[in-house]
Amino acid sequence: MPTKRKHEVLGPDPSPAKRQAINGSGQQSLRTCFRQDLFDEDATNQQKRKYAASKPYRHGVINDLIDPTLLRSVRTEIQQNLSFAPKETDIYKIHQSGDLANLDGLEDTSLKLLPSLKRLRDALYSHVFREYLCEVTQSKFLSGKKTDMAINVYTPGCHLLCHDDVIGSRRISYILYLTDPDRSWKKEWGGALRLYPTEEIREGDGKRAHVPKATHSESVTPAFNQLSFFAVQPGQSFHDVEEVYAAEEDDEDLDEERVRIAISGWYHIPQEGEDGHISGEEAELAKQSSLAQLQGRGGIYDRPQPKIIPYALTEGSKRYVEPPLSDGTSLSEQDLDFLLKYIAPSYLTPDTQEDISSIFREECCLHLDTFLCCKFSDRLRRYLERADAKSEADEDSLSWDIARPPHKHRYLYQRSSSQELESPIQEILRGLFPSAAFHKWLQLATGQSITSHDTLARRFRRGQDYTLAQSYESEVPRIEICLSITPSMGWGADSAVITDDDDDEASKGARESSEKKEAKGEKQTDVGGYLAYMASDDADDADDGSHHCVELPLDMSTGGRATKAKRSKADPAIYKAQEDDEDDSVLFSMPAGWNKLGIVLRDWGTMRFVKYVSRQAKGDRWDIFGEFEIDPEEEDENEEEATTIHDDEIDDNKEDDDDEGDDGNDDENDK
Repeated sequence: MPTKRKHEVLGPDPSPAKRQAINGSGQQSLRTCFRQDLFDEDATNQQKRKYAASKPYRHGVINDLIDPTLLRSVRTEIQQNLSFAPKETDIYKIHQSGDLANLDGLEDTSLKLLPSLKRLRDALYSHVFREYLCEVTQSKFLSGKKTDMAINVYTPGCHLLCHDDVIGSRRISYILYLTDPDRSWKKEWGGALRLYPTEEIREGDGKRAHVPKATHSESVTPAFNQLSFFAVQPGQSFHDVEEVYAAEEDDEDLDEERVRIAISGWYHIPQEGEDGHISGEEAELAKQSSLAQLQGRGGIYDRPQPKIIPYALTEGSKRYVEPPLSDGTSLSEQDLDFLLKYIAPSYLTPDTQEDISSIFREECCLHLDTFLCCKFSDRLRRYLERADAKSEADEDSLSWDIARPPHKHRYLYQRSSSQELESPIQEILRGLFPSAAFHKWLQLATGQSITSHDTLARRFRRGQDYTLAQSYESEVPRIEICLSITPSMGWGADSAVITDDDDDEASKGARESSEKKEAKGEKQTDVGGYLAYMASDDADDADDGSHHCVELPLDMSTGGRATKAKRSKADPAIYKAQEDDEDDSVLFSMPAGWNKLGIVLRDWGTMRFVKYVSRQAKGDRWDIFGEFEIDPEEEDENEEEATTIHDDEIDDNKEDDDDEGDDGNDDENDK
């Protein structure tokens, strides 16, 4: 007994030499998880040469990285024992597991279900493999203490838009694919890792900026047991994950076969206490991030650039042509004659204008259905249906430019131009929106004194285009309008805002189709393309750290607030924002659709984006978007008036409370 007790005391505390031998044995065991010749000198040097010569920036691809028996076992454990939460933001749509760094914190009963997955994680972050990656990429030390990995599942419609991964202490990004080992992934299914080249711009102070080009130049198709990796480089390591495309009706391959499973993660710089740790290095990396650099430059490399055009001023005066709203401005007969060429007559009557203004004062946003008059909208629709049938390659390069950089936005756009051939779009850009009559109508609708306009037509192509969430940083609010002129159907809320007396056959067909699907219990395909305004969150709360983005509620894909919007009693074509929305972060949303106008009063901090348009959409998303600045002096007057009203209400309430209190005392005395 005494001998055994002595052995128990000494057993758990081996000498330093013995501990080193134990660790070495463990590392040697993890080597067997990898391909047998992976660490050979010749194989390592060959991988180094490929990595150094790769374009558009240095990246590597290693096939057959892991012992196939182990990886098949990992895939089985994932499919049988893990659940995945659907996650959608402005930048991605995926199904994601929890952080695999938390495996060690699982209960023993749970951990026993994932032995192969735990062994794989330990192998990927082992000393021997971290040394190998440092050698291949010529990187400095990598942390073995900070593991950062998750399992992402991409099903048809899932995607990840352009970004550079520069967040925190990341040093190397990687993706290990676990697609079906018995059926090769086809390139036409999508889901590829795509790398973007950058354009180097020399600034006046001699500094250099890197701006990603609008399209990728390198694509890596997924394959079972393939590792893709690259060093995280501020302003250079831009990439995305192509949408996984749904099967067409005549495809032999089913959607169930197009499941892109991958383990993705990052290797970080050494943490405190590890070899290679440098105090303050993480803070220095944050200063070099692309996000910080681009925010500091104020978007000077963005396309399109703002093109603010002041409304005409009277001679010798800074007041606008139209008299102030407080003087009872109304549309003149000349204004009405002009506006009736474009706008539905119902929106030009005094009663409707009063209803619109009342709703906007209360809600600061609204939808107007069937905004354009029938004659003009019919001509516009025929024009867009012809254009929608063409690819962007058929478009006149002088007519449309591409918005960039892609880690902010990508779409085709067209501005007002005297050099353009006459088209219904140009009639709106050159005729309607800049006109004094529309200026007056918009001031009446919003109750704001508007000083300038900046408008453009946009085409969001299927499978390509989007805008990511950007915050509005001005202290002075502005009016933003979006005239949705998407001629195709199937955008998630086609029948949501159709009036009872709508004579449009296409709209009726969409409504009937939607009703039939609802009767059958079928869910409408989410194709994105909706415009959304959301309240901004703190950066730390916006996401799990993977990307800069805003989290979306689950109902956004079906039109959200537009689907549930309430009609005004005065006019069934006017829609208010939903009052009792479950997610207060959604301030306004509008699905793509035909002939609908959205108007929003946007103030400081409000995020705005257009969700990526899936290739499953039946057509491209078209709109005409405008930003209208407000007279800051008028805004200050409105704020003062609102404050006065608020104070009066407080005083009135206080008096009422006092009266109630007196009544209560009288009652008590009576008792």
